[in-house]
Amino acid sequence: MKEIIEEKSSLHPRNPHRFRYNFVKLINSCRELKPFVFINKYNSQTIDFANPEAVKMLNKAILKHFYDISYWDIPENYLCPPIPGRADYIHYVADLLALSNQGVVPKGQNIKVLDIGIGANCVYPIVGTSTYGWQFVGSDVDTIAVQSAKNIVEKNSSLIDKIEVRLQSNSGTIFKGIILPDEVFDVSICNPPFHASQAKATHGTQRKIKNLGGKFKAKPTQNFGGQNAELWCEGGEEKFIANMIQESVLIPDKCLWFTSLVAKKEHLPSIYRALKYAKIADFQTIDMAQGQKISRIIAWTFLSEEQRENHYELRAKII
Repeated sequence: MKEIIEEKSSLHPRNPHRFRYNFVKLINSCRELKPFVFINKYNSQTIDFANPEAVKMLNKAILKHFYDISYWDIPENYLCPPIPGRADYIHYVADLLALSNQGVVPKGQNIKVLDIGIGANCVYPIVGTSTYGWQFVGSDVDTIAVQSAKNIVEKNSSLIDKIEVRLQSNSGTIFKGIILPDEVFDVSICNPPFHASQAKATHGTQRKIKNLGGKFKAKPTQNFGGQNAELWCEGGEEKFIANMIQESVLIPDKCLWFTSLVAKKEHLPSIYRALKYAKIADFQTIDMAQGQKISRIIAWTFLSEEQRENHYELRAKII
């Protein structure tokens, strides 16, 4: 059977996941995926995306095939994210960093990224390190997630010395206690908890399962998993980003660009008000799309245009 390769034009041009999954190649990279692959009614190879084990194995195969990750695993019921969308965030952040580098995406270990909420899966640092050679610091409030991410780093030689995982011991703060006094980052990234309560998180999971063709369960096993800290916080993503902006005011020179994903467009007006109140130097809203799902990145900086143009030169002297 000849596989029809259909391009997903909505993804970033450098995203290697712009095309339909080539299950033949993925299985060759990870034989454990084979039992989960079947031919659907459209005569195409696929998996059951409502089956958490199938999704987990697909991710393992993708990370092995595209990013040469030999070991990858997550604890049961922890977030197992769709990698194409995660990769998109990294590629758009690369474009953002290029603005202060004469339009050229900066590569190598001199670029340092802070991942707020690294999660048990460690996907953002894996993509960023494997694709651009960047250094990462990842933080999380969940001790199990921190240990899982550390295990992934320690069991992949390509990640050792490139990714450091830190526990955020104070769930009421974001940057404080994570950024060291002598540290400067080129960019911070964050995929904030989306829901405002446990009830709303559960409802969202049920809706996702229904859309994927699964059956209703009183206590659903989520196709992409997720613990409380990953899925919800008081006030949801809108409040979380507002808190992040407020904290960034206290460390304006610690990061060239602060960024966060924004899932709901309705949250942008309040976020813009928070940025205006914070008296930032500049901000950008970067639209992203993955199939029917539309999201965006909000990015802000306290550095003037001249300071941004000199940022990499100054960072090189610090390093």
